[in-house]
Amino acid sequence: MIGFLRWMQRIALGTINGIAMVAFFVVLVIFALFAVGLIEGDGLPSQMVLSLDLRKQPADSSHAPNLLFSRRTPTVMDTVLALDRAGRDSRVKGVFIQVGGGLPVAKAEEIGAALIRFRATGRFVVAYAQGFLDAGLGDYLAAASADQIWMQPKSPFSAAGTGAGAIFLRGLFDKIQAVPQIVKRSDYKSAADMYMEKDYTGPDREQTTAFLQSWYDSAVKEIAAERKVDAKKVIAFLQADPQFAEDAKRAHLIDDLGYDDQAKRAARGRADHAKLVAMSDYAHSTEDEGDVGNGPHVALIEASGEIVDGSADHGALGGSEVIAGDDFAEAFRKARHDSSIKAILFRIDSPGGSVTASDQILEAVKEAQAAGKPVIVSMGPLAASGGYYVSSSANRIVAEPATLTGSIGVLTGKVSFGKSLSLIGVGVGDIGVGNNALFDSAVEPFTPQQLASLNAQADEVYLTFKQNVAQGRKLTLPQVEAVAKGRVWTGADAKPRGLVDDLGTFWTAVGAVKTAIGVSPDVRLVFKEYPEKEGFFEVFAELLSGTSAGMRTVEGLSTLMRNPAVSAVVNAVDAAPRGQVELQATNLPGG
Repeated sequence: MIGFLRWMQRIALGTINGIAMVAFFVVLVIFALFAVGLIEGDGLPSQMVLSLDLRKQPADSSHAPNLLFSRRTPTVMDTVLALDRAGRDSRVKGVFIQVGGGLPVAKAEEIGAALIRFRATGRFVVAYAQGFLDAGLGDYLAAASADQIWMQPKSPFSAAGTGAGAIFLRGLFDKIQAVPQIVKRSDYKSAADMYMEKDYTGPDREQTTAFLQSWYDSAVKEIAAERKVDAKKVIAFLQADPQFAEDAKRAHLIDDLGYDDQAKRAARGRADHAKLVAMSDYAHSTEDEGDVGNGPHVALIEASGEIVDGSADHGALGGSEVIAGDDFAEAFRKARHDSSIKAILFRIDSPGGSVTASDQILEAVKEAQAAGKPVIVSMGPLAASGGYYVSSSANRIVAEPATLTGSIGVLTGKVSFGKSLSLIGVGVGDIGVGNNALFDSAVEPFTPQQLASLNAQADEVYLTFKQNVAQGRKLTLPQVEAVAKGRVWTGADAKPRGLVDDLGTFWTAVGAVKTAIGVSPDVRLVFKEYPEKEGFFEVFAELLSGTSAGMRTVEGLSTLMRNPAVSAVVNAVDAAPRGQVELQATNLPGG
């Protein structure tokens, strides 16, 4: 027995020593990298042209952690802030962008405005496309912000307009005897229609046509202004698409024909053959510059994704982006208690979600305002339903012309699949103690009494939503009701209705912050980010928790989920309400 215990002791000590050696190695690597960083500065060349690839869809913002040895794709906000730093960096001579991946109009407006602002510092922007392959206008709108546009010869110019599509599951549910019971407030709350309808309803068709037209008008106006081409000529060209690059050149919508290496050489040639540096590398290497300076300190809270209850668990590899009520309420509270913070700039990109989490965040916003911290909202591509709810009391709201916002309404209900499973021989049953213990059951439909209770809840939450908007936007309840009913508006259409204050981008909101705290427009603000991002050590333990069995399961499922039809139906069913009242504006196009 003594020998066995000694053997176990050696095993334990060996394991502990092994763990200690790994930890020591990681710490050693970090210190080595830190020492090299002190010697080499940020490691960037003395002359450079930044390269920005917009062919992959960038998220609006992110608050997930960065791992030590990897770097996420730069978000829209990463790019906007990096371009601001680049405009003050004498080493940066210009920017080379590549487009062609179907960029939404709202994201194109934000990035395009940042590029134009960068050009105003005396730098250049060169855009290149192997073809404008998507029928949407976002790719070309972003390219129009450049002072020189290249296209590959004989490549298609297919930008034509704005469009949207929706999936409707009612026919499928009827065939499999599923019972959808979705309550909405009110006519325009289209997130419920995918479960209850077989096609667009009249109100949904009306609002969708309206925001598509608004996108089209905004994009054409901005393209005409940047390219110095009459808007009627721009429309005539778009109406004739698809065409070729040569046609676009004759119409003065592009400047040069050539291949990607030729366009890159031309860009570098304008900067005495400076080195190309990826925007992601530049953003990462210079991101700490926003934490230093002598100007007023402003909290920057970037919220992206669905609004959910509790706290977010980003996972070892970052996880999905959500706006967790606990995390973001705490972010506002920390900013409120920080005496150095003069105001809060709240960037929001969300279709909404949980009523309770939305209300939790809104209350934290109001508490910050009551403490004397002005809150300015900068809306990204989407700030609807719960995304609008959390913004409603802000001192000032800035939206892009193409932002989708409003959707002042609620939905609730569920889809029950008890009969569906019986069709394939699966027997299911629920047992509950308590009158409504099985209220959220996915097996049995609501009883008439339960449905009446659900409608009463929807009415109460809808009224509260309208009251908050009326109070925050200084409107009467009848005025709010006229623009509510679950209707989605673009920023351009929301402004004359009092739902937003200004049309513009992030830097427009920054200007509103300066006005709110009484500093001149030329003062540089110092941003402090909330919630604070987790670092490498916070996620290292989670990284080690994955199992090979779990990875194999994920790989197998991902093969099936890559089928478009399967993923569309599964995602739609997964997004169905589960008996709780929600502030959701799902099923909206990206632009």
